[in-house]
Amino acid sequence: MELLELLFFYLVAFVAVLSGVLVVSCKSPVHSALALVNTFFCLAVFYVMLSAPFMAAIQVMVYAGAIMVLILFVIMLLNLGADAHRKYTHGVVWGAICGILTLLVTGFFVKRGSITGMQGDVTTELIQGFGHTELIGKALFTDFLLPFEITSILLLVAIVGAVILAKKEV
Repeated sequence: MELLELLFFYLVAFVAVLSGVLVVSCKSPVHSALALVNTFFCLAVFYVMLSAPFMAAIQVMVYAGAIMVLILFVIMLLNLGADAHRKYTHGVVWGAICGILTLLVTGFFVKRGSITGMQGDVTTELIQGFGHTELIGKALFTDFLLPFEITSILLLVAIVGAVILAKKEV
């Protein structure tokens, strides 16, 4: 059974990497957004494989659902179809250089770093006793309430900004 899990992991990882490449290489912004949805679904499959079904459901509902609808509305409001084809080749060289530099720096830090072996407050016994959902909800609405609210305000500002940019006459 372990061999099948490993093969399934490699298959999903291959699809996720291929979808990620399509996100940055598609000429159409809509096709790029659809490839991003596929990447989000692959990430949800990884959460299921890690025995975190709540996180997988949140990944599908929030990112593959709500956030992608927001991104597609912004693409449609801004009408990026004609502009994206004209400006496609402009940043390819700079994007490739930045990507290669990021890959080299990441490889340097991964190779140079070491595993600390530190344990967090949340143990396997605690998760089995309370459950994933209760621990995430408690942390979200106690320790991380301010970042949660700031994120909601940023999303609201992004929606208002997209509507203002989409208007032809201000």
